[in-house]
Amino acid sequence: MKHYLISLLCLSLLLLLSCKETTTSKEPSSTTVEEVEMLENLPEWSKDMNMYEVNIRQFTPEGTFSAFEKHIPRLQKMGVDILWLMPIYPISETKKKGSLGSYYAVSDFTKVNPEFGTMEEFQQLVKTIHESGMKIILDFVPNHTGWDHIWITEHPEYYTKDKDGNIVDPIDPSTGESWGWTDVADLNFDNPDMRKHMISDMAFWIEKEQIDGFRMDVAHGVPVSFWEEVSNALTSVKKDVFMLAESEVPELRNNRYFQVDYGWEFHHILNDIAKGEKGPKAIKNWLNDNKKKYTKGWHIQFTSNHDENSWAGTTEERMGDAHDALSALAFTIEGMPLIYGGQEEPLMKRLEFFEKDDIGFGSYKKADWYTKILAIKKENEALWNGPFGGEVNFIETGENILIFSRQKNANDVIAIFNLSDKTSSVTIDFDATQYNDLFMNKAFGKSKGESIELGPWEYKILSNEK
Repeated sequence: MKHYLISLLCLSLLLLLSCKETTTSKEPSSTTVEEVEMLENLPEWSKDMNMYEVNIRQFTPEGTFSAFEKHIPRLQKMGVDILWLMPIYPISETKKKGSLGSYYAVSDFTKVNPEFGTMEEFQQLVKTIHESGMKIILDFVPNHTGWDHIWITEHPEYYTKDKDGNIVDPIDPSTGESWGWTDVADLNFDNPDMRKHMISDMAFWIEKEQIDGFRMDVAHGVPVSFWEEVSNALTSVKKDVFMLAESEVPELRNNRYFQVDYGWEFHHILNDIAKGEKGPKAIKNWLNDNKKKYTKGWHIQFTSNHDENSWAGTTEERMGDAHDALSALAFTIEGMPLIYGGQEEPLMKRLEFFEKDDIGFGSYKKADWYTKILAIKKENEALWNGPFGGEVNFIETGENILIFSRQKNANDVIAIFNLSDKTSSVTIDFDATQYNDLFMNKAFGKSKGESIELGPWEYKILSNEK
């Protein structure tokens, strides 16, 4: 009966939200953090957090845990909350690409890459992260292993095989052809023993090494039934385990197997806006469609990550002068902000994927900007993540100008963007005489009916709180 009443409450809430019209103003929400946590099964600590992706190999000239550990104080000062470490496991030598191979061709899920350091040095890194008030999640690779993973010889039945009994690399189900990931062997999820073994390896990192969760690689390529097993097993070890899916599969979030997934569609819209191919209406259409698909959790929103940087290009290549405005948009609209390691430098080159490279830290020219935007998000409850924050209400979606508001309890934020390389003006349809421009640290002081002019890619984040 208890479960029925909770289900009925959730259904009623969803129906109420779906029937609301989008308006330019509404009564502030009074939903408490505790109520959100109960309804959504979300870790309370994640309510206002951001994420920072760490590429250990390329982060420092040494490419080690100990060398990265020295950056923790400055990242803490910048306002970083969750550190996502790209795979730290030993890399397969067999069929490896390049001289060092891919982080995602794993030879053992319960050990660390000796190039990065020892397990004791990793444990010290985890200790330092936690003592600094931050969380740590590890990149896990459930879809495949390297060709000299211990399972290849000990458990060949764990792998997908062709008609001749040969283990194969991952296949694109839409074409029946190889994805081209020839340095990895495809796992067979029809084998229940493989599933149990893998889940045991995941639990090892949470139970023994005290990590806070995982980013799951190619989560969309793994059966949904497996994620149900993973969720049940890991939450029994750590109730508030944090799970990020590399996917945009609503079922994974809606069933609460993951709290967070990728905002790939939104990211590609940002790239198109930077090229002048799309505008504010694309943002509105995306969010309206997104609300129909998802009932739980939120996306990570980003302008770069390891895949984008290495294969699609730097933010300078893809976004140019539009980057700051698009990043500010990504960090204030629905979802959790993600910074790729080096963006605060800024990172102006494509990092090698299969070879040793170096971000080349030294100037930190963008660190103050990221410190500011992360603080704005943290200090304004309306901008918190997913249901912990306020709903996005569009005020203006013209040819170039995007204006939206978010409200939560007593906090009201209005974001204004010129999403073009041309000077644009707009007449504001709201009273902002009591609002503060958070980036300029001064009163905005504009009345309803006044016109404002924004330069190319100019933006303003306004709040009724100083």
